Amino acid sequence: MREIQAAELTKVVKRLCIEANCYLPKDVKDRIERCREEEPWEQAKEILDRIVENYEIADTRFQPICQDTGVACVFLKIGQEVHINGDLAEAVNEGVRQGYAEGYLRKSVVGDPLRRVNTGDNTPAMLYTELVPGDRIEITVAPKGFGSENMSQIKMLRPSDGVEGVKDFICKVVEEAGPNPCPPIVVGVGIGGTFDKAAYLAKKALMRPVDQRHEDPFYAELEEELLQRINALGIGPQGFGGKTTALAVNVEYFPTHIAGLPVAVNINCHVTRHQKEVL
Repeated sequence: MREIQAAELTKVVKRLCIEANCYLPKDVKDRIERCREEEPWEQAKEILDRIVENYEIADTRFQPICQDTGVACVFLKIGQEVHINGDLAEAVNEGVRQGYAEGYLRKSVVGDPLRRVNTGDNTPAMLYTELVPGDRIEITVAPKGFGSENMSQIKMLRPSDGVEGVKDFICKVVEEAGPNPCPPIVVGVGIGGTFDKAAYLAKKALMRPVDQRHEDPFYAELEEELLQRINALGIGPQGFGGKTTALAVNVEYFPTHIAGLPVAVNINCHVTRHQKEVL
């Protein structure tokens, strides 16, 4: 049994909160730059140039890529041979508290969804834990802005809706979102499970690199088809037209009930931020 001090989690979460807000992952940068080269619409190219300029400035000045530094979504894969010495949730929240203060990141969390009083430190984090074999903890911090989060949807389809019904719903969600989520977007899709499981899968799908297709050829093909259909909508970068509406569609699935077909679509903007470390 390996023991990890809760204070170690705090240190890592603090640093990842700052880094995730200032550094766009390389796979996202590479996809944006490739899309810029392949984009035939001049206005769309110009917007993609400004997006590249923005993240390059963020890199060199170590400043947030976007003014919406998001809700801190923290994913933990915890090895079954690990003992955490201390309060796990409080350790994560303290890391967020320190990271958002020391990184001068905007505090965007209200303590009650109806009374709307800001907590002042961007806590609590949205914490997702998964038990896995081994004696390590994998920590992923993904700040989630709400311009894109607000465009996300879930629907309990009927099994008779089939694959075409799933495709139509996903494309409909993106079309209805239009320019609001700051395209080009990354589309996370969760299929199966239950109402809540599908939503979790959709958000988890956003953690996968945009250049990595699903390991199941059926779902890899589905991802490519959906990407083509979404880019054919012509929404384009920031909604000004063009063929670069989405950078990627990432699908995750899970077994479900014979009577159900839950589908969740979690949209992320081009600032698809996440940083990972293993303890």
